[in-house]
Amino acid sequence: MTNNQLNAMSDLKTWLYYLEQLHPITIDLGLERVKAVAQRLDLLQPAPYIFTVAGTNGKGTTCRTLEMILLEANLKVGVYSSPHLLRFTERVRINNQESSEQQTVKAFVEIEQARGDISLTYFEYATLAALYQFKQAKLDVVILEVGLGGRLDATNIVDADVAVITTIGIDHVDYLGDTRESIGREKAGIFKLKSIAIVGEPDVPASILNVAKSVNCSIYRVNCDWRYQQLNKDLWSFESAIRQYKNLPIANVPLANAATAIAAISYSSLKITQDEITKGLAKSNLIGRFQIIQTSPLVILDVAHNPHAADYLTQQLEKLKAEYLQVGKVRFVVGMLKDKDIKSTLSILKGDRWYCASLYGERGCSAEVLKQHLFNEGEFNVSAFDTVSKAYQKAMQDAKEDDIIVVCGSFHTVSDVLTEIEH
Repeated sequence: MTNNQLNAMSDLKTWLYYLEQLHPITIDLGLERVKAVAQRLDLLQPAPYIFTVAGTNGKGTTCRTLEMILLEANLKVGVYSSPHLLRFTERVRINNQESSEQQTVKAFVEIEQARGDISLTYFEYATLAALYQFKQAKLDVVILEVGLGGRLDATNIVDADVAVITTIGIDHVDYLGDTRESIGREKAGIFKLKSIAIVGEPDVPASILNVAKSVNCSIYRVNCDWRYQQLNKDLWSFESAIRQYKNLPIANVPLANAATAIAAISYSSLKITQDEITKGLAKSNLIGRFQIIQTSPLVILDVAHNPHAADYLTQQLEKLKAEYLQVGKVRFVVGMLKDKDIKSTLSILKGDRWYCASLYGERGCSAEVLKQHLFNEGEFNVSAFDTVSKAYQKAMQDAKEDDIIVVCGSFHTVSDVLTEIEH
């Protein structure tokens, strides 16, 4: 397909197919190409105030918490996140409304005309489409979730007023390096000259501090410049040198991420009240993050796909089990990408029965490989399936009313189950 065959009348599915074929490399880190196109469309300042959120885990829920609080303050807010679970249009939210196919196609048409002979990856195209829609909507604040790393991610063409790092763990080693220091250095690439940096990672790699110093940005760290404390099962508190918030409601997102979002707001120049924070927290939740979609059996969807996320998922499961009088078997439906730390991730999860699923595409890992990893961990109640759908159906057939089914390992795995349920 050529761009001559595409126009504003082409549907989104046709455009996305075209974008997938457009650039020879799926991930092609570097900002020159995407920045050049953004300059042609005047997209480098998509709103007067910008938050950028990077990190190994917790980006999506931190963005969501920021979004809901800022909306409570009657600000016009745009959020860009990735990947999507069911629809490409999920990647852009404007005032808590998902983008439409029509708006997305309009953005693609403008980018296609502006790029000339500059080649763009799928993600770069998606990022520019988000910035274009934000600019059109005349927003007060834009929140950008960083795709991969930070320094060379397409979102980093925009200079943030507040740059946030949630956590640092080992992930995407082929692109970011295999140490926390090298990964930290890449994530801290979102820090800009004289901007504000917020770090929610308790064990901060020295590389992050070095980058902050080199660009002369003010850095505020958890347990150092700000801290939070859970008071009981319903309430928690946040304090820093400049703000104290007591008796905040526990949100339906990890507490560390809610606290990181509040730190970002506290150190920003935006004027937000405790009442607005309280109301925003009450509305903070996100699809596919410890999302309970059914009871008896209890079905939980979680996009956990690395050791850090698996550890949090395990903790949440233990808390949940403690609340129930009787819990049967825990059944895991798992599908993963082969470039993830499969061995470590699976070793952290605690289940009674395993349903391994193959994921499609060049990055998908086969069920047999997952099965072998589990065998090596001493797990023998393991079955392999060629699709997530078959694995999930079998788990549902086997489950008793007091069992727990956990679907995890990848956005793709959760997406496939959500699609199955929708149909």
